[in-house]
This record gives sequence, structure tokens and C-alpha cells, in this order.
Amino acid sequence: MVSAYDIVEKARKTGKIEKGTNEVTKAIERGTAKFVVYASDVNPKEIVQHLPILCKEKNIPCTEVDKREKLGIAVGLTVPCASVVIIKPGDAEKDLESFVKTMKK
Repeated sequence: MVSAYDIVEKARKTGKIEKGTNEVTKAIERGTAKFVVYASDVNPKEIVQHLPILCKEKNIPCTEVDKREKLGIAVGLTVPCASVVIIKPGDAEKDLESFVKTMKK
């Protein structure tokens, strides 16, 4: 089973992603977001707590991961990252489709 981190990393290398909660929020509102990932260890929680609600309204798949550090590494940063959005999945498209299917179960 492929992880959300793997999907983000593959999309970063072959597609298009945006990093940071402000960019993620804009992408959701514009309707360009394909998949949203946010970290559960963000402090304060208020920074990312609106993301799942927005995603649900816009029918965009969204998942929570455990660590900001691991999310930062997946997006190619040397610092932690609170949230990321995939705009174009690139080679991660098939992985993303199967991941989203397992989320809905």
C-alpha cells in the first residue's frame, strides 16, 4: 500500500504541488486541488483545521498524516511542512486513484 507521503513525493517530481496552508487553501478555493494532505502535529491546530471542511465542501480528497517533518521531506524541504496540495499528480495519478478508493471504504 502506497502512503500519502509517497504520492506527494512522486507528484512533486513529475507533476505539480503547492506547499503551505495559504497556498493549499487558495488551490481548494480555486478548484485546482486534486488531493490535500495535512499534518496532525501542527500546533496550533487552527492553522489546518479548516482544510478538511473546505475539501468536503468542494468534494476534494483530503487526508491527515502524522508528522510535519516527514511531509516536509516528501515535498523536498529541509523544514517541516503543515500542508500540501497536489495540483497535477503526474506519475502519481494511479497511486492517488487507488489511495482515494481505499479512503472511501
